[in-house]
Amino acid sequence: MKKTLLAISIPAVLLSSGVNAIELYNDEVNSFAIGGHVSAGIKGSELGDTEVYSESPRINFEAKRDLGNGIVVDAKAEWGINFLEGGDETFTTRLGYIGVTHDTYGRIVVGTQWAPYYDVAGVTDLPIAFANDFLYTDDANDIGNARADKMVSYRNGFDFGDAGAINLGLGWQGAHDETPASRYEDRMQASLSYSLLGAALGYAYNTGDTTISGRDETSSTQAVSLKYGRYGSGLYAGAVFAQNEYVAGFDKTNNYEVLAAYALENGLNMSINYETSIDESAGTTNGETLYSHSAVQVEYNFLTSVVGYVGYQIDLGNDVAEAEDNIWKLGVRFYL
Repeated sequence: MKKTLLAISIPAVLLSSGVNAIELYNDEVNSFAIGGHVSAGIKGSELGDTEVYSESPRINFEAKRDLGNGIVVDAKAEWGINFLEGGDETFTTRLGYIGVTHDTYGRIVVGTQWAPYYDVAGVTDLPIAFANDFLYTDDANDIGNARADKMVSYRNGFDFGDAGAINLGLGWQGAHDETPASRYEDRMQASLSYSLLGAALGYAYNTGDTTISGRDETSSTQAVSLKYGRYGSGLYAGAVFAQNEYVAGFDKTNNYEVLAAYALENGLNMSINYETSIDESAGTTNGETLYSHSAVQVEYNFLTSVVGYVGYQIDLGNDVAEAEDNIWKLGVRFYL
């Protein structure tokens, strides 16, 4: 058995095509790089105005130091940036952590980071224009469904050769008050994935007590995912099911997303996805659809660091009297 940190332990969003960084310094012991991306495009919808916008622009700095004996220390800071206009909130923190990695004993990270839960649940969160919605609720960072605030995490992997590979992740967040009316107690999460012949099956669980508007509940979420291939390289398919309890203001929701994509050697990547969230709280009749939509998207790599994209999302309706609205986007993303 070979023991190693595997690619599945890296958030899926970082494995999409066009991701890179500019290495400014490297003396084989210390390195420093700048990364991120900016984009500019146009979006519109049947119910809204057409406008110029930017799709989740960010900038980051990463430093690494090789301490020898298989130990590498790294630190990363990443900010979302208000790319197209100024204001008081030009920079907002996305990531900020220090990590220690050992070839055998795994990786420990302390700070705001991509959570182990996301290693499993993020398999459909890959296209630029339209991707996963149910992971990014208002309390997502506090709960740790995608990025997790102030987390301690551990990851490791075990490679069994032709028998496949297992990857595990553990995470802990301390208690904190988000607002005077909301408190999050200590939270724990764990993820486990098995990969073989280009496919991976994963499960993640996340739990902790919360107090929201004077109501004490155990907020938990679990996710199961299946993926095949690598996004941006030939055929890719991913599916995720997540069941939430006392998350985002709902007693219970079931969430589904599937994604299929195919990338040609010339840099053209075509995809289609479907996502829905269903309120399964007590009192609902056979579940109420909170939203459901499907998007067709095309991305094209003009260069390794320049990707054009266009997407059209079709609103498939809901049971909560929200007006249906089809949305389109087109733009260019430049990776640093």
